[in-house]
Amino acid sequence: MTARVLRTAVDLTGHLFFVVVVGFVLFRMVPGDPVLALTRGRPTTAEQAAALRHELGLDRSPFAQFVEHVRHLLQGDLGVSYVYHRPVADLVLERLGPTVLLVGSATVVAVVLGGYGGLVAGWRPGSRIDRTSTSVALMLWATPSFWLALVLLVVLGGGAGAFPAGGMRSTDPPAGFLAAAWDVGRHLALPCLSLIAVQYGQYHLLLRSSTAAERTHQYLRLARAKGLTDAAVRRRHVLPNALLPTATLALVNAGFVVSGAVAVETVFSWPGLGYLAYEALQTPDLPVLHATFLVFSVPVVVATLAADRLRARLDRRPAVTP
Repeated sequence: MTARVLRTAVDLTGHLFFVVVVGFVLFRMVPGDPVLALTRGRPTTAEQAAALRHELGLDRSPFAQFVEHVRHLLQGDLGVSYVYHRPVADLVLERLGPTVLLVGSATVVAVVLGGYGGLVAGWRPGSRIDRTSTSVALMLWATPSFWLALVLLVVLGGGAGAFPAGGMRSTDPPAGFLAAAWDVGRHLALPCLSLIAVQYGQYHLLLRSSTAAERTHQYLRLARAKGLTDAAVRRRHVLPNALLPTATLALVNAGFVVSGAVAVETVFSWPGLGYLAYEALQTPDLPVLHATFLVFSVPVVVATLAADRLRARLDRRPAVTP
């Protein structure tokens, strides 16, 4: 147990250091000069620009900037935003809730709908319902989320549409908990539907494939020989085992809950971390970009390692000897 914990800790540390290095190098390659962006439209002398560059720490060598960046991270300091002039940690905490609400809701609905559809389709492969539902799932999975978001925005959003075109709340939000919740729900509908449609296809196809594969195993013959009905076999034996890869995928995708969908949040101006990262790219606001990239990546790394460690514990299929 001690060796396993140490190995996991070493893996996690190595992955996180790699994330920090990649994020630092990646955003130093983003076109644009923060000093020029911050002083655009204002008369600025060369001395003033140099002083601002020194204040932001951009006049030092890349290696010195990286060492300082790592030192601040180890102290739990994400820096101060160039644009907002506020601690980046406060900005991240403000935007974290809307992202979790959006992507978390979409993931739960997609897992339930996609899992049920995949189970029904995989139980009778080649049937009409299998061909129809699988074709729809393939089409949705291949659809870019930002394109689908734009279509939904044009068709259902805006002044003539049934749902608001953007934001999380109305300009003049209603009073009362239920009215306010209904207002947020109406704003949530279109971006959430955009993410559900794309994720649905992924879970449907995966569970369909797993269910079709489980039908060929010998232990199902034994279950039928005991007198169990098809519904009981499907519920007690096929579903738990077919859920193994789906559970792994759901756990990994749970890491993406905090990362959100940058494209969807941008299309609908949803005030989450994805939209914050999009806004930060315009400057570029390096502290915000580093922080959002770190917040995007850490849950994915942790969830992936957890899925790898837990998969063996979840697999309860009996060993069948020929």
